[in-house]
Order: sequence, then C-alpha cells, then structure tokens
Amino acid sequence: MAEYLSPGVYVEEYDSGATPMQGVSTSTAGFVGLAERGPVTGQPQLVTSFADYRRMYGGYLSQAGYGSARYLPYAVEQFFANGGSRAYIMRAVPGDARAASKTVGVLKVTAANPGAWAENMRVTVAPSYKAKTQVYEVKGADLTLKNADGFNPGDVVELFDGNRSAYAAIKSVLDRVVTLDAPCTLDVADRKVGTAKYIRTCEITITARLDDTVETFENLSLKPDALNYAPVRTAKSDLIKVEVLENKAAPAPAPAPVKDEKDKDKKENAPALPAAAGAVKSIVPYDLCAGTGSEMVLTLEGGSNGTVLNVGPEAYLGEDNGPGRRTGLQAFLENGTVSIMVIPGVTAPEVQAALIGFCENRKSCFAILDVPQDLKKTNDVANFRDMYDSTYAAMYHPWLEMFDAGAKRSAYFPPSGAMAGIYARSDNERGVHKAPANEVVRGCTGLSTLYNTGEQDILNPMGVNLIRSFPGRGIRVWGARTISSNGLWKYLNVRRLFIYIEESIRVNTNWVVFEPNSETLWGRVTRTIESFLATCWRDGALAGTSPEQAFFVECGLTTMTQDDIDNGRLICQIGIAPVKPAEFVIFRITQKTAYE
Repeated sequence: MAEYLSPGVYVEEYDSGATPMQGVSTSTAGFVGLAERGPVTGQPQLVTSFADYRRMYGGYLSQAGYGSARYLPYAVEQFFANGGSRAYIMRAVPGDARAASKTVGVLKVTAANPGAWAENMRVTVAPSYKAKTQVYEVKGADLTLKNADGFNPGDVVELFDGNRSAYAAIKSVLDRVVTLDAPCTLDVADRKVGTAKYIRTCEITITARLDDTVETFENLSLKPDALNYAPVRTAKSDLIKVEVLENKAAPAPAPAPVKDEKDKDKKENAPALPAAAGAVKSIVPYDLCAGTGSEMVLTLEGGSNGTVLNVGPEAYLGEDNGPGRRTGLQAFLENGTVSIMVIPGVTAPEVQAALIGFCENRKSCFAILDVPQDLKKTNDVANFRDMYDSTYAAMYHPWLEMFDAGAKRSAYFPPSGAMAGIYARSDNERGVHKAPANEVVRGCTGLSTLYNTGEQDILNPMGVNLIRSFPGRGIRVWGARTISSNGLWKYLNVRRLFIYIEESIRVNTNWVVFEPNSETLWGRVTRTIESFLATCWRDGALAGTSPEQAFFVECGLTTMTQDDIDNGRLICQIGIAPVKPAEFVIFRITQKTAYE
C-alpha cells in the first residue's frame, strides 16, 4: 500500500480487473528438408519470402542430384505463393555430408556448413593494417608513438627502419607508449615529417563471395589474445569459419607484407631482421598463411552433400544435443512461434509418425502430411492413411502439377507446402475457425491423379483430404478433416481453433503466476478470459446466439479444493462451443401446388 506522509491530494491508478488478451499467430509454418546450403545446427531460421530463402539456403534442387529429397525449396516457394508470409527453415543433411575447407600455413578456412556449394565460393586473403604511425622514441621495449590509436595489447606489429623490418607483439598500451614483448633492435625512432620509418599493425583482410552475397572482415589478427582475433571476428559469418592453427615450428624471418606501392621499392631487396629475442613463439606474421605482399585466393575443397539420393529418416528427425546444438526436427523444440509443421515430400512412416508425435507433445503445432505420389487407387491410399490416428495432423492427396523453375518444365510436387500457405491465407483473411477448404491452389496446373466424387466418398470419411479439379472453378482443396478416429475432432479447423485459444490463454496469463491466490485473482482471471472468448464469438469462431451459449469460464472454489490452494494451484475450467464447417450442404425441396 502507498504511504501518505504529508497532507495533500493524491491521484492513483488502479487496475480495472480484466487484462487485455491478444490472440497468437497461427499462420507461421516450420519446414524441415534438404537444401543446397544453410545452417544445420541450432535455431531454425526465419524467412519472409522465397528470395529470402534463396539467399540463405540456395536455389532449386535437381531430380538427378537429389531425387525424392529435393522438395524443400519448391514447398517453401508454394507456401509464399499461396498466401504464407512467415516460415522457419531447418536444413537437414545426411550423416556423411562434409564441409569444404582449405588450409594455408596457420590459416584454415572452412565453409560455414556442409555441402558442395562452397566449392563455388571465392575467399580472398590480403595483408592489411588497422594502424600505422611514427615512432618518436625507443627505450628498450617501450616505444613512444606519434599516435597510439588503433594499437592494442596482443597486436602483432611490423617495425620498419627505412630498409629493414622486424616483427614484435604488443604487451601493453598506456597513452602513447607501447610496450613490446621484447626490446626493439631497429632504429625506428624519427620525428621528421614524411619519414619512411614507421610502426604498423600486421593483420589480414578476408573476403568471402558467393553469388550476390559478399562478406568482408577487415584487419584480422592471427593472435588469440588480440581484440580482432580472426576466429572471433568471423564467428557470425554465414559463409565461412576461420581457424588459426598452432605454429609448431618457428618460421624463418620474412619481409613485411607489401600493401602500399610506395613501400615496395624500399623493401624489395631489404634483408629481414630476426624477430625480437624470445618472441618467436608468440608472433604469427601474415607471411605464414599467405606468402608475402599480395592477395591470395583460396578455393575450398572436399565439400560433399552426402548420400542425398538415399537419405535416411535420421537426417530429418535430427538429434537433441541440447540448446543451440539440436538438428533436424528436434531444432524446433527451441521455437515457440511455429504452428504449422511440414516435412515436404517425405512419406516414410518413421518420419511422419515422428512429426505427428512432435505436434502432439507440443500441443501448439499442427502437422500437414503428404501421401506417396505413386499411390493412386483408393485402397492403397486408404491403407496408407490407416497407419496413423491423430487430431494434430491432416493428410492431403494427390500431388500438384506445377512449373519447375529449376528444370524449366512441369513436374509434380507434394501438396503440403501449398497447403501450409493456404492455411496461412485462410487464417489471415477469415480466421483460424474457417476450414482451409474450397480454396484455390495457386500456381497449380494439374494433378497427379484425378479423383471423382465416388472415390472421395470413400476417402473423405477416412480423413484423406483430396484436391480436385472442377471445370470452370479451378483446382481446389476439397476436404477439411484430421486423421483422427474421434468424431469430436474430425474437423481440422476445430483442432486448430483449440490450439489458438489454448496458446493465446497460456501466453497472455503469465501475469497470474505468483499473484495472491484469492477471490480477487480468480475474478480477474475469469473476466480476462471471458473478454477474450467474447471477442472470438463475435468474430464467428464460436457457436451460439449469445456469449452464454458460446462459452463458460469457471474459476473459484467450484474448480479448486483447499488442497489445491495450499499447494499453489489455480485451476480454471473453460468450455467452448466451436463452429463446425458446413461440409454437407443439403437443400430439401418439395412440390407445392398453386392453391396450397
């Protein structure tokens, strides 16, 4: 309670009771599949367009190179074409995929992730320096500089007396005084304007180029204790990983790298001085990794996509190696945003069962499954459907004929990517309570199998959602069922509506935790949830002519015992009446006479 210490007028704010709730997004999709390049460990990456996907994960995959594992880029493209706007991608790779690399001297450059893609990348290494100045005075290992800006402890520096060079490492910097790790043996002190003598840092600049992507890392040091240590400065690169290997043998002294043309004539025939005594092991000059003076171009080698033509389920399922180190499907354990999950074109029972189990455990995701393309007869499709039973998944068939931009011809693609986009489009335009059916499949010019009404009469009650072609109306999704045997959950929009409401309540009621578990709190919780559900009812998501018919919220001594309260439990019971889709539209017509 507020303290009132002196007489006066006090204005206070108070909580009216209900806390506004905002519904969570249900249109964000998650994809797992093989790609040309991209990260394979850690967090799934967000893409907001197909161009965004191509920049991060590469382009289309060929039938000859990837076979039935090539569908991820096409599925993502169809997702955005059909109305999707946000997708998280997790690249899967076979266990024998390898990253390309190149080692020169003490410098090792490795592609950021596995695959043959890196062999098309150009990596250049060039000498550089981040600081250069005159030396005013030399006292053993202490050098007074004209300007010490840019010189840091750990930096390797080149000392040039006008004719000869030597290398040393900086131990400390205080004002304009730089202390080396060994006494300076060169006459580098000179206060004259325009003198050829100098001290400068000894670094490299690495540039990686792939297609339109260019990454440049300037003034990198090869010393571990330097602030600009190469592996640290390049750690966030999307293209390369840099390592500095141990220098096991002391190098022969080498002239300083030539960067400026004006230095070339002075140094070309100048003998090199030995490095300062006792400093050989701590100095890693540029010439150890690139030779002296000029730019070096590295071509990475040894990259491999692995056995992509025979990739196993383990590549898609991934491994749970802990936060930041998960792969495949397991990487989505760290993602609380995705509500639609797809592994396009992968119909192996082990993979689809794992995807269903993932969604059931999360209770905030819904899986879209493909049927194998070669299954055409209703009995074969029905037998495939009978392997699963879940309220958290839906199955679609047949495959879609679309233009293959990679091969420049038409081809058949799994429908899951396009369906994820239709889910997102329907959610954004109408709401999650609207079944994503009777919707046109954009970009689709044909179907792998044309099913008739009689065949749909067999497959629809089983939970196989067909995509059909209707003359004059285009190609449309003609089913909205889950693969559940439970009649209460046979419609996928009902399950997804419950996911939406459950997640919205969970996300928006964290303020309740650790509040006093009393009648006041129970009332606030009740009013908060009632307000949210009333909005859902007004939007058409709940049945009934009034809020009382659409839902109820109970929180109090009718839902909790004293033992619950004593053990810190607040229990709220909620009931909702979801709307069901008008799946069978029946008009009953009778005969009427003129005199009735």
